[in-house]
Amino acid sequence: MEKVNPYLYVMRLISGKWKITILHHIHTYGFIRFNQMRKTLPISEKVLGQQLKELEKDRLIKRILYDEMPVRVEYVLTDIGKELIPALDILYIWSIKRMDERKITIDPDAFVVHQAEIYTKELSEIYKRHNAFSSGKDIEK
Repeated sequence: MEKVNPYLYVMRLISGKWKITILHHIHTYGFIRFNQMRKTLPISEKVLGQQLKELEKDRLIKRILYDEMPVRVEYVLTDIGKELIPALDILYIWSIKRMDERKITIDPDAFVVHQAEIYTKELSEIYKRHNAFSSGKDIEK
């Protein structure tokens, strides 16, 4: 049996330009639909389809096909995919801190979709500097 490095294993699962973003969107909204993701992200149909198939093959997401017309397909996180979300949250928070320290311009959309307390509490000073609290929401220290 081949020995696999755990870091390389997880990187294989989440590598791909859009996989982490797709996982976060599913986590945030509960599910996604293919066309909804195409409208949200600047991603080609081919790449999105490929990334979704890989995430499904790796059992991080589940494809649900509804028996109705027109056909409706949704993608949801599996339990294994849900287990990965806290690790992705840590990576996101770490990344925002490092980008801020290095004065790397942060895409404003990154703040829009990351308004949960885990982000706003940990990154409150950075969010304030970027005016990133939605609907006038402010965080107490």
